Amino acid sequence: MFKVGDYIVYGMNGVCKVEEIGPMNLNGVESDKEYYTLIPFYTKGSRVFTPVNNQKVPMRTVISRTEACKLIDSMRQIEEIEVADDKHREIAYKEAIKSCDCIEWIRIINTAQKRKEERLAQGKKMSACDERYLKSARDNLYGEFAISLNLEKDEVEEYIEHRMAMKDMASAS
Repeated sequence: MFKVGDYIVYGMNGVCKVEEIGPMNLNGVESDKEYYTLIPFYTKGSRVFTPVNNQKVPMRTVISRTEACKLIDSMRQIEEIEVADDKHREIAYKEAIKSCDCIEWIRIINTAQKRKEERLAQGKKMSACDERYLKSARDNLYGEFAISLNLEKDEVEEYIEHRMAMKDMASAS
């Protein structure tokens, strides 16, 4: 069970802060049931209510700073999503986004980036599907990393690039 003040990842809402835990005071809602009142961190003016024992939507604590740094350091080693055709790729992307798993989001990023480079080399644009899921995976991952690393969300990509460059320099010497 989470505590008031915890940052969690809640399904497609991304990072949320637990504002309250307790029964909901709305007509027609069971008052003996415990709910989390969540404030989505990147959607201002929004609130989400979910049962404490919700099994339908993935809910987990935000990763620690140490875990975020380890993931960044291993990003290049995380395998891409191997799917031959566009229809199955979109299904795989959708499942990876819904998993609320940082590694799955990185797999989307790695896959979409590689496909973008390949398509550009052929004189083609990035596919709309790759572009859409790349944005979604980055939003989710960078949003969580921002909390873990105590950064603004728009600073995360630069932090990742800097950390990877430092790692490259260290391994080259």
